[in-house]
Amino acid sequence: MDEIRKKLTWKALFLSIAGMNVLFLLLFLLLLLWPVSHSELSEKEFIEEIPGAEFTVHSSKQNLNDLVNGYVDKLLKDKNNKYTVAFDEDVHLVGSIEAFQTDIPISITLEPTVQENGDLVLEPTVMSLGLLNLPKKKILEYVRRNLETPEWIEIDPKNQLIYIAVTQMEVKSNFKVKVQQFDLKNDKISFRIKVPNKTLGL
Repeated sequence: MDEIRKKLTWKALFLSIAGMNVLFLLLFLLLLLWPVSHSELSEKEFIEEIPGAEFTVHSSKQNLNDLVNGYVDKLLKDKNNKYTVAFDEDVHLVGSIEAFQTDIPISITLEPTVQENGDLVLEPTVMSLGLLNLPKKKILEYVRRNLETPEWIEIDPKNQLIYIAVTQMEVKSNFKVKVQQFDLKNDKISFRIKVPNKTLGL
């Protein structure tokens, strides 16, 4: 009888652990596939309409790497989610999200396109979320749900893009910024910066 009881106990424990694993997996998939509400992209702003003096600033991929990753580190300080952005011939977003005490790696390769008003659109070309084979839309929905971003960055799963409203960044000096050139392959990156007259008291 003792041996039978031991076997039944081990069987019950095994089934309990297996059941918990299945439950966690189902919860994870539910969170992953749950649709998110889609908000409209911010209205485009044209800095040409603002009176002031303009300057052109040239940069490089290395300088951009340092600047963007410094901003990301500050934004995600003391957060479990860790991300890095790398500028090569394309933009690479690499990181991980903790779910059920497991780090799930995320890798997204994005192709940048400068908009007429100086904002930037990043369109994903290659994406992966752990070992899950999911559509781009679902991966972007998961990233949007779990990655904290400022108001001027819009992750748009419906249109499968990330919109960077550079012209709407809040800069302490009240300067306005727009992207002029973003040619990563040839390392030609430039921005136009406008100093509004009202900032100078004019």
